[in-house]
Amino acid sequence: MMLIPTHHFRDIERKPEYLQPEKCVPPPHHGPVGTMWFIRDGCGIACAIVTWFLVLYAEFVVLFVMLIPSRDYVYSVINGIVFNLLAFLALASHCRAMLTDPGAVPKGNATKEFIESLQLKPGQVVYKCPKCCSIKPDRAHHCSVCKRCIRKMDHHCPWVNNCVGENNQKYFVLFTMYIALISLHALIMVGFHFLHCFEEDWTKCSSFSPPTTVILLILLCFEGLLFLIFTSVMFGTQVHSICTDETGIEQLKKEERRWAKKTKWMNMKAVFGHPFSLGWASPFATPDQGKADPYQYVV
Repeated sequence: MMLIPTHHFRDIERKPEYLQPEKCVPPPHHGPVGTMWFIRDGCGIACAIVTWFLVLYAEFVVLFVMLIPSRDYVYSVINGIVFNLLAFLALASHCRAMLTDPGAVPKGNATKEFIESLQLKPGQVVYKCPKCCSIKPDRAHHCSVCKRCIRKMDHHCPWVNNCVGENNQKYFVLFTMYIALISLHALIMVGFHFLHCFEEDWTKCSSFSPPTTVILLILLCFEGLLFLIFTSVMFGTQVHSICTDETGIEQLKKEERRWAKKTKWMNMKAVFGHPFSLGWASPFATPDQGKADPYQYVV
């Protein structure tokens, strides 16, 4: 337990009866276990569709413009396998990041019954979010898009139509990593293909006409360069955030550290799972988050 400094009022309503449990209805009945998490946000859904479209466009150009028309069978097979594997892992990571509950706090749990169940002692404080009527765990923040409080919320990303939080940060990191890798791979293949077409007859280096081929390759080059830079920066900031155990919101707000400091390796294992394994690179391996702390709501 720790005392709250006099200046620390981040989520407390400044009234004597700031919890006001009588104004909170009981949380809604949860559906069956395994119910899919999905945010119904028009902008986020559009961005997610654009993301898939751009990956599939790159897939089309790589396969039908560069690899299939190539006379080098070994080159085409090896690069086709590598690119398709990375693209599959990128889209799988995107789905897991989008459809995984990022760590939402039960909505409307600031009821009298729930507060009494915490068995608060004199001097102990809990925080209530006035927007979703929830008792917030430490380091949780409210997302105006998801309309929920999210544990260890880093930011809301429209490209995955979801918040990046405690439960899905691994998948978001993998998504940025695999997108950066396929972007780099595509750029390298475009460079080799241009060199090959300059040396050979343009009509023989692609099944499309030379003007169409050039336009498709230039668009892919622009897309690959843009997303390589963007996702590489996002990947770096996410890894730095994990290693320092400080979310993007906490860095932005310069919040006072109130949690125990751990080593960078322990922070990485907390996100990607224990122990280190190939599962760290797999979007299908769910990291062990451990059991919920019954005192996470109390400070």
